Amino acid sequence: MEKKLKVGLIGLGGIMKGAHMPGYARMDDVEITAICDIVPEKIEAFKAQFGMPDVASFTDYNELIAKADVDFVDIATPNYLHSTIAVAALNGGKHVFCEKPDAVSVAEAEKMQAAAESSGKHLMVMRNNRYRKTSKYLKKFIAEGKMGEIYCGRCGWQRRRGIPGKGGWFTTKAQSGGGPLIDLGVHMIDLTVWLMGNPTPVAVSGCTYMKFADNDASDSVHSAFGEKKADGIFDVEDLAMGFIKFDNGACLQIEFSWASNIEKEKMFVELRGTKAGSTFTDNGLDIYTESEGVLENLHPCVTDPDTIHGDNLRHFADVLEGKCEPDFVPVQGVNMIKILEAMYKSAETGMEVRL
Repeated sequence: MEKKLKVGLIGLGGIMKGAHMPGYARMDDVEITAICDIVPEKIEAFKAQFGMPDVASFTDYNELIAKADVDFVDIATPNYLHSTIAVAALNGGKHVFCEKPDAVSVAEAEKMQAAAESSGKHLMVMRNNRYRKTSKYLKKFIAEGKMGEIYCGRCGWQRRRGIPGKGGWFTTKAQSGGGPLIDLGVHMIDLTVWLMGNPTPVAVSGCTYMKFADNDASDSVHSAFGEKKADGIFDVEDLAMGFIKFDNGACLQIEFSWASNIEKEKMFVELRGTKAGSTFTDNGLDIYTESEGVLENLHPCVTDPDTIHGDNLRHFADVLEGKCEPDFVPVQGVNMIKILEAMYKSAETGMEVRL
């Protein structure tokens, strides 16, 4: 049997338990050899839940990096710690997989990229939506030239009421870096830009609003994420709308909300090309094209699995085992954070921000 990859888990909250652990459960070539959380009670609960009473455990990630027998670490902490832990792990000779967003500032994302380059270790940040069957189908459709030149798009994730962990780290800018733009925006912006061929962003403009900080209504399962604090902080936006220009002349409209008076929660990616356009929503994929001089609508019968987080982890393990090249590279993360940081700056100044 081939030698197993050994991983240390850092941050034992909801996303690690609910999304990452099911992925590892399906991977017989990866072994969890260490876990870390600043809350001892979470460590003990995690051990009990996943049946690993003797796994090495730490409350300080530096000790895990220095002492644990691991090939890579998987980081699922509050956003502001992503870059700090990733850089420490890379400099400590470990490969790094990290939850999104990459970092809370461009400077921090660039530190991660530099540490990966200087250490020669792999750094990958969660981009789970690339692993939807719908996404892969559409990516191949585009690669075959069936969409023509993709010159513009729209994407978003709108919630009617779905503020996660209100009063906790999600709504505390110093720890999260922002609201739905950084929480949800990474998902749909990355998917759309990836489908468009990863053009480089050159200018961003946008607006942000905070209108529902005092509203406790909820209609989204996603509001259960995080740990709510009745007397906590809410200093981030609940709605962001913006516009991105790319170096190839393409553009992208974006909208992300935790709370907004719309019909219901909706995520969407819309692309427009010279040969065809597409709309990808919760209802599936629709393609608008033409054939023999007649307009034609296609609705591919593609069903997305609920294993996309684990599929992203599977890809990372395959990269470490030399089975394939990474489909995410750190510069894509830097460009993502450049977009988000520029959006917040544009909202603050009322001006377009050139990158």
